[in-house]
Amino acid sequence: MALVTMKKLLEQASKERRGVGAFSVGNMEMVKGAVQAAEEMNTPIILQIAEVRLPHSPLALMGPMMVQAAKEAKVDVAVHLDHGLTVETVKKALELGFTSVMFDSSNYSFEENIERTKEVAEIAKGYGATVEAELGLVGGSEDGSEDHGIRCTDPEDAKVFCERTGIDALAVAIGNAHGNYPVAPTLAFDVLKEIEKRTEVPLVLHGGSGITDDDFRRAISLGIVKVNIATASFNQLTKRAEEYFQTEGAHNYFKLNEAMVQGTYENVRHHIEVFNCR
Repeated sequence: MALVTMKKLLEQASKERRGVGAFSVGNMEMVKGAVQAAEEMNTPIILQIAEVRLPHSPLALMGPMMVQAAKEAKVDVAVHLDHGLTVETVKKALELGFTSVMFDSSNYSFEENIERTKEVAEIAKGYGATVEAELGLVGGSEDGSEDHGIRCTDPEDAKVFCERTGIDALAVAIGNAHGNYPVAPTLAFDVLKEIEKRTEVPLVLHGGSGITDDDFRRAISLGIVKVNIATASFNQLTKRAEEYFQTEGAHNYFKLNEAMVQGTYENVRHHIEVFNCR
């Protein structure tokens, strides 16, 4: 189909009351596995990479590969910078052809978050790109190196934030956290309901790995449109690679490549089924 904006995918999914999977990738194998699953399910997806992952997966290498994979895919695919931390990185992603960026100033005060987000929104809109931001504190950092706690998004603040920043999507904190959950999360669906009532933009659930399928479906029914999946894909890829090295005989890169593609494919396909509310 085509490389498209994330806004297009979210608007369509919102009408159909389903979720769009935003799958983090870190190498060629993950890109291939994610697109393969999307094509087989005939479902649009978002390919994304977070700024904290760039030391292992440089943007100058990953960006063009993600964009080209989207252009050649048989379904619509958006390419998204997740948790952009600097204006410089946001600009680089936009120049590489990313159709969406998330700028994360959630650690700053409410007013600072608004002002920093507005600046990035104006830059991104100049490229015709979709803009996502975060309000409240989703537990843990994207790379698992920090634990800054969880602070649920205030519904009234969410309304003001969306109106003043002009963003296209809002990541909310409702008890969700990045990385592996030590215990099953308890999502504040009552908070989500109130946020959905007060805002008009699609809502985003970060820290999706570890949330139950039923909770995903319930969150989608209450206004979540984009769901981020990272840890589960990295874990499944690692599992399949480990299993390959446990097989007898000589090992080589090409079989390892296939194992990593398969691991990503399995995880992405499963979540697409769930987000389609099947």
